[in-house]
Amino acid sequence: MLRNVQNPKQQFTNHLAWTSDDPIGLEVDRAAGSYIYLKDGRRIIDLISGIAVSSLGHGHPRVVEAIKRQVDKHLHVMVYGEFIQGPQVRLAEALSNVLPDGLDSVYFTMTGTEANEGALKLAKKATGRSHMVSFENSYHGDSHGSLSVTGRQVYREPFLPLLPDVTFLPFNDISALSAIDETVACVITEPIQGEGGIIVPSVEWHKALRARCTEVGALLIFDEIQTGFGRTGSMFACEQFGVTPDIITLAKAMGGGMPLGAFVSSRTIMGTLRTNPPLSHVTTFGGHPVSCAAALATLEVLRQEALPARALQIESQIRDTLKHPSVREIRGRGAMLGMDLRDADLTAKVVATCLENGVLLGWTLHSNSLVRIAPPLNIEEDVLNMALRVILMALKEHSK
Repeated sequence: MLRNVQNPKQQFTNHLAWTSDDPIGLEVDRAAGSYIYLKDGRRIIDLISGIAVSSLGHGHPRVVEAIKRQVDKHLHVMVYGEFIQGPQVRLAEALSNVLPDGLDSVYFTMTGTEANEGALKLAKKATGRSHMVSFENSYHGDSHGSLSVTGRQVYREPFLPLLPDVTFLPFNDISALSAIDETVACVITEPIQGEGGIIVPSVEWHKALRARCTEVGALLIFDEIQTGFGRTGSMFACEQFGVTPDIITLAKAMGGGMPLGAFVSSRTIMGTLRTNPPLSHVTTFGGHPVSCAAALATLEVLRQEALPARALQIESQIRDTLKHPSVREIRGRGAMLGMDLRDADLTAKVVATCLENGVLLGWTLHSNSLVRIAPPLNIEEDVLNMALRVILMALKEHSK
């Protein structure tokens, strides 16, 4: 006997696990460039890039072509790190060439959370220590290890106990760094806090953090999962602060829309995963060849089209346009910006009205008054202007 055929919304609510009280619920037909096209015939300008993923927009032709070429060759053939696969090794070399000196050994994962998990394990293995330090309001992922170093108690409490021996320090507070001592395996931080509200710390804080980690022998981990690949105006945000971490974690925009992450360190540090025991860290699908092919094409486009510099132009355009009494502040760097509005009610109304008028915005996990603005780095100037006019209209409508 055939079951009653459900419509897509019923299938979504009945069979797909969703974890927010009120999912956006847009039914996607296709996506191209800076637009998402819906089943109901509408198109919307994507100003959040799938949360800083689609930095080349949706379906960039060079990324799609790279995916098609690799699909015709092979998909998964062996667990990570055993076979020599062209897309993996070419991408690893290309990443080593654009990362700061010393970050030249790449371990590919599927996601950013996995990348942070691997980085934490690597730090403990390389130092022989267990104590870890993170920062208040940070976000590093939702698996047990990465959640253990995420500095927002409301997300941690339902899953306690998490990893022990984790200390949280205030972000961007140089005086607090003295708590980092010789027991610490690693300090993990976002160079610019994303979900914590798009918070940019000072150059002085970054340099003091680097110096303190070096002094006590703790490894410094930069979580560049959201800030990396041109989003903040340089290929990696650490370049803007004059600091090189011992380990860097990457994901989101890296794969050009395909799932891919990585943690990167020196060959010496990374070599500790090969012994006592061998295979100290393993993954089945990390560095999937199709994702790596897409990532290599993405990196080439980012460099050839100078899109990190374009991120700075986007920032200037947004700051110059979104001037309104209800906008308390625009925070961030490049195309990783947060528009801080006067209260949560106004924020919800502005985001909803923009969506009704064809512009997709969002907010961060830790703030209900900060509107996330993170468009594709190659968004056309006229399309961005159109979206900004919609935002201004919504601000005027709901600020009366």
